[in-house]
This record gives sequence, structure tokens and C-alpha cells, in this order.
Amino acid sequence: MSAATSIKRVGLAVVGVLAAGLCLLLVLSLVISADTVRESVKSQIRAVTGLEPVLRGDVAVSLFPTGSVRFNDVSLGDNRTGASALSAQQLLVRLRFFPFLIGRIEIASVTLVRPTILIAFASDGSSNWAGHIETLARVLKPNQDRVRSFSEIHINDGTLILRDEAYKIVETLTNVEFALAWPAISRTFAATGRFNWHDQPFDGTLSLTDFLAALTGDRSGLKLRLTGAPFKVAFDGSMSHRPTLKVEGALAADTGSLRETMRWATDRTVSASGFQRFAIKSHVDVVGRNIALSKVSLELDGNTGEGVLTYVADGRQTLQGTLAVENLNLTPYVSAFRFLTADRNWSQIPLELDALSGLDVDVRISAARVTLDDVSLGRTAVAANLRAGNLTLAIGESQAFGGVLKGSLALAKSTAGADLHAQLQFNDVMLDQTLGAFLGVRRVEGRGNISLAIRGTGSNVYELTKALNGSVTMTSRKGAIAGLNVEQSLKRLERNPLAVRGSDFRGGRTVYDELAVNLKVTDGTAHAQDLRIEAPAMRVGMAGTTSIPARNFDLKGTASLLAGSASDAPPAFQLPFVVMGSWDDPLFWPDIQLLIRRSGAAAPLLDAVRGRLLRDQAPALAGESAPPAPALQPAVPIR
Repeated sequence: MSAATSIKRVGLAVVGVLAAGLCLLLVLSLVISADTVRESVKSQIRAVTGLEPVLRGDVAVSLFPTGSVRFNDVSLGDNRTGASALSAQQLLVRLRFFPFLIGRIEIASVTLVRPTILIAFASDGSSNWAGHIETLARVLKPNQDRVRSFSEIHINDGTLILRDEAYKIVETLTNVEFALAWPAISRTFAATGRFNWHDQPFDGTLSLTDFLAALTGDRSGLKLRLTGAPFKVAFDGSMSHRPTLKVEGALAADTGSLRETMRWATDRTVSASGFQRFAIKSHVDVVGRNIALSKVSLELDGNTGEGVLTYVADGRQTLQGTLAVENLNLTPYVSAFRFLTADRNWSQIPLELDALSGLDVDVRISAARVTLDDVSLGRTAVAANLRAGNLTLAIGESQAFGGVLKGSLALAKSTAGADLHAQLQFNDVMLDQTLGAFLGVRRVEGRGNISLAIRGTGSNVYELTKALNGSVTMTSRKGAIAGLNVEQSLKRLERNPLAVRGSDFRGGRTVYDELAVNLKVTDGTAHAQDLRIEAPAMRVGMAGTTSIPARNFDLKGTASLLAGSASDAPPAFQLPFVVMGSWDDPLFWPDIQLLIRRSGAAAPLLDAVRGRLLRDQAPALAGESAPPAPALQPAVPIR
């Protein structure tokens, strides 16, 4: 017999078998009634899931060429209470082919078309699925008499609604496309598919090593994966919920932009810059609504830290923890809190504090190095406490500006925008760096101590400066003031009082042995209660005010050239002056009349002018009209 003949006979046999099968299917479709198929399908769904199919629409049974049953307008509920677990526009059942050939109805798979599933938690923590879970657990218990015919359940174009009355949370997942591997023979459960959450597609997988144990509250292995544009999260561990929820395992999550994830989750935009790349890995322990993260490895915008975190959702949501960071760069987060603009005015960017509400935070951070814009700090320990929208930063110690910084900053939301309360102590710091960082002024050189206790209210930094109240003190020894040499200027004017005309006293440095500044701040105006500059050969004392919002001076003072080096030496020459203008480029105005009187050559001229003024005013004193007085030339500012 040739090979071609053998192949031909095999082909004819296969065709014959198929033809016989089709004929048998045709006969069965005429013999088996639709009611029989429908009742058998309902019975098997009840046996496998424990849920009772409730049919409100029509039923279509197709036994040829393949067996399938289509139920319209279906709900599945607890057969004891009648409560609905879910509803679907259609329930499509596919029958097994070979059992059907011998007249047995066995389900191969079940598909829920456009189902709506509601999972709701009441304020006391109870769920509308509690009865359904008990029913599922009872059905899944080992029973030799029960035959489970199918293990595949599909969800097409579904909607899942999660509602928590205690926290007023409602989340809706749409376009749910999932395949469920139901535990028919093995104990495992798996779900794989995709869905849309807040208009973003996610791929997800969920597996339980012991589905029955998970339903009854006993320990079961748990693996979870969610992947989407907003974030990725993976968990590998175990769970149980008897007597309370417990979850333990390894957690990993990351996102390319934490800013976009927060906007996606809350529909609010974070005002500060930064908050981009974020990743976390840790061991997680969940007990009830308390989440503890240990062995935490955290990354945010290139900042990496390690430590422990705890999240408590009992009542208010509270985040507590301790983190250690090697290099902490805070520059991306201070744009909304920048003090000065590019043109050296106070910032008028609104202070956005809405993000401070809804979450309590108590976190302690230690860093070996901190970068804040163009300021670099050494080892720093900070405790951040956020409660009821009030933020407090307690600086235990920071190696700042060549010295040590301690104190606290408190920021709270108010009707005016923000309340600021600052108590800071700078010890042995470089004054040019410190004043430059906070005020944009770098004229004072040397080391010193600064203490401030101020508070204010406003919607931005500029508004805050107009409402500041408190006190500021600064002391320094062995330093200098750049931009003016007071001692040299006094000696020049002592020799030639008229040298003020056409002279430029800018430049140089005023070296001092002691600098003392004591200011009382009231409604944005700093009143000088004690302002002294002392050196062996000169002494300067000033009084007056400075406007913090306008950043300008209005001071009067006296500069004295001392006759000897003793602290009580009498002044050899004294010059009253005023200081006016901006902090960046102030104007010094000496007493011109005193200098003229001191000049022997100019004194007769001054007396003559004074005598003429008296003669011109005599007719006015007698009731007669007087000629206009001659205009005096204004003094020339000395910078």
C-alpha cells in the first residue's frame, strides 16, 4: 500500500469522525431542551461560586455548532439572603465540547459582559461582600460529592466601584478586562487583566496561594502587581484577616513623576518644583489600618535615604518615621518659598498651603549634607511635624554658614493666607553668608551671633514682611563692614571739613572690634534700640528705623573719631549723619553745616548768610512783606 493511499484513508477517517460529530451535535440540539441546559448551567454556577444566578431578561441557548448559553440582564447574589453581589448585562457560558457529545452539560468558561461590581465598606468596617465571602468559603471547602466543572471566569468591559463610608472615599475602575483562574482542582486563585483608573490604563495581576484560607481569614500567600503611567507597585508576601487584617512582605513602588501621580490621585497640582522621580523599597507590616515600613530605601529627585516609616489611618491619617540621608538637596522644593526675586524684591508668589491639610506628619530627618538653593549646610537634624494643617520644623542642630543653627519655624494656614512664627539662633556664623542668604545683604564680614523671634501673617513673602512683629539681635567681634571706611573718612574731614564737596567716600572697609544691633520689629518696621559699631580709633552710634517690606533705611547717627585708644577716651571729632536708601546701596549724608562751621575759612560766610536771613525776616516780624529767601544748595550724598 502506497503512502499516498494511507494518507488518503486517514483523511477520510478524520472527515468521517467530524461529520459524525456534527451530526451528533445536530441530533443533541434537537433532543436536549433549552430549559434543561439552562437549569444545568445555573446549577453548576451555583455549585462553583455559591452565588445564585437571577435571570431578569431572555435566555438564548445555542447548541450548534458549539454549545453556549447567553443570559441577559443577570445578577449573582447570595442564595440565602438574596443580596446581589454583582449585576451584568450578559452572562455568556461556553460548554465543553466532548462531554456534550455524550449528552452531558459541563461548563468550560463563564464570561460576564459589562458587569457592575460594588464593594462597599460601612463606617463600622463591615462590607456588603461579607455574606458572599462566607458563601464562597463554604462552597470551596473540600467535598468529594461536589463536582466543579469550570475554573475560568472572564470579565469583559466591567465596572468596579469601591466605596468607604468611614473615609468618604469612592473609587471607580472602568473598562475592566480580567481573566480569573478559579480554584477548581488546585487551591490557588489568580486574576490577570487590565482596567482604567482615573482615565489611566493599568495592567494588574493578583494571585493567592490558598484561596479558601484567604476567604476564611487564615494565612495565604499574596502576590500583587500593578503597572500604569502614574505608578508601578509590586508586593510579594502573605495576608490574613482573622481576627484583624495582617499583611506582611516585600513592597516596591516607583513613579517617573510623583508630581503627576499626586495630580492624578487628588486632581491638585503641587506648587513647588521637583517631586519627579520617586521609588521606595521596604518590608511592610500591616495590622488593621496601621502600616509599618521597615528597612526602607527611599529615593526622591536624586535624594536617597534609609530608615523606618509608619502610617496610621485610625481617625486622622498620620505618617511617622525616621530617615537618614547622605546628601539632601532641597533646592527643587523651595521655589514657592523663595524670599527674593531676581530684581531683589520680596517674592509675591502666593503661598500654597492646601497640601498641608488632610495628613499628619511626624518625621525626623538627619542628613550629612544639605543643599538649599546656593546655600550649603553640613550635618543637619530636623524634625518635621504637620498636624491639622500646621507645619513646624524643629532644627535640632545644623552646621550652617560656618557655625551652628538651632530653632524652629512654624507655618499655619490662616484667613490671610499663612501665619509664620520663627525662632532661630545662629551661633558663630559667617555674617556675610547668613545675611546674604536671608536678606540679600553681604556687607557685614566676620563671625557673629544672630537671634530672631518674629511672626507675621500674609498671603506671600512680601505681605508677611509688612506684618512682621518681634525682635532681632546681632552681635559680632573682630569684623568689618564693606563699602565705607568710616575711620579714614572721619580723619579726612577732620583735616579738611570742606573735602566733602566732590568727594566719593565709597569703597574700603570699616574694621570694628564690636558690632551690636538690637531691633524691635513692629508691623514690618524695625526700630533700632541699640545699634553700635566700635573700634579703637572710632565709634558709631545710630538710631531710627528700617522698613523691611521696602528694604530701605531711615537712620540718624553720630560717628566719633577718638583721641586715644582707651574705651573712655573723649572724641577728637564728631560728625552727625543720616543713612537713607535701599539696603543694597544706602546713601550716607553727613551734617554739612557742622562741617562748614568747623572750616575756619567758611565760618564767616556761614555767619553772613545767617545774618542776611535774619535781616530778611525782620519785616515779616514787623508785619511787612518780606522778599523771598535765597535757595540753599542741597547736600551732596556720600555713598
